[in-house]
Amino acid sequence: MQPAIADFEIRASEFVLNMEIDLEGYIAGIGITGEANDDNEEYNAEYEALRALSPEQLAARFPDMLGFLNAAPFVAIDGTPLTLEARDVRIFDTGETDFPRLSYVELAAPMPENAQNVLFIWPDVAGDIVIRQQGVDDPFTGFLSAGDSSGDVRLAGQEPRSGWSVFAEYIPVGFDHILPKGLDHILFVLGLFLFSTAWRPLLWQVTAFTAAHTVTLALGALGLVNVPGSIVEPLIALSIVYVAIENIFVRNLGAWRPAIIFGFGLLHGLGFASVLGEFGLPEAQFIPALLGFNVGVELGQLTVIAAAAALIWISVQAALRASLPAHEAAVEDYSVMFRAISIPGSLIIALIGAWWVIERTLL
Repeated sequence: MQPAIADFEIRASEFVLNMEIDLEGYIAGIGITGEANDDNEEYNAEYEALRALSPEQLAARFPDMLGFLNAAPFVAIDGTPLTLEARDVRIFDTGETDFPRLSYVELAAPMPENAQNVLFIWPDVAGDIVIRQQGVDDPFTGFLSAGDSSGDVRLAGQEPRSGWSVFAEYIPVGFDHILPKGLDHILFVLGLFLFSTAWRPLLWQVTAFTAAHTVTLALGALGLVNVPGSIVEPLIALSIVYVAIENIFVRNLGAWRPAIIFGFGLLHGLGFASVLGEFGLPEAQFIPALLGFNVGVELGQLTVIAAAAALIWISVQAALRASLPAHEAAVEDYSVMFRAISIPGSLIIALIGAWWVIERTLL
């Protein structure tokens, strides 16, 4: 489920909200509750049935979604909930049922007189949503997860914000796209970690990876580089396979590996840029928002490495304490035990990455 996107503005005496959503996913409950996900057969069966509907048939189901939003309620003006009505529902049929299709809906409600603020409360059983204000100077842009509130948003436009506040706001957004949502990036970072017990090789690789994805993240977010996800995503999966397989067969860091990791970092940066491209960054504070997102990504990666290091250290120490004296020579140092964990761990990562390559190219 990619984030829903909602653009709002005031037209004459009406509050108008244009949304871009995966309507089938919301109606079926996939990805919008704490209990439902696309591995649940009940929800998956309903989702597939909805995907098979024609655009006209699916549009007829939109009142289910609208009733869900109004009951929350999703929007309030100066503390008074709005009852949104559907003005337009457009569903673009790609003719392919294996991939999500986006629905575009326009909702509207009469505006109370002398309204000052709007409040968005995204239901606690919903996924993520990006909310963007249109038609004013200094517009509001917010990223809400399930149960989040936007706080009061000035309908006339926002007070100028400092770069530091925007920077701080986008750090958790970047972190969230590593933990828990960036499984492919998590596996790649784990692949780097499992290469060696020495911190110097890991530092070289992480530095190369960070420098590279920072470059393409910035270029992609600025719109200077745009590579389709159908190309980037399989290549990201292939990068995971390469790193994991090299872990198994190579013992020492070669001069080529940091360079290769740099190239893979360029790919992963394009992946991050596609995330930012879905909802954009505030134009007036583009640089602080971009830097905050990137810092969040790095903190997420460091958290993955720290957690893996702690887990393996605890496991190795437990194994050393449990080993019999006769076997102490076989487990005489940390490196031997780390290698015993690294090889099967890398093999599992390689198999997952290989499946993703197949899934993203052939299925």
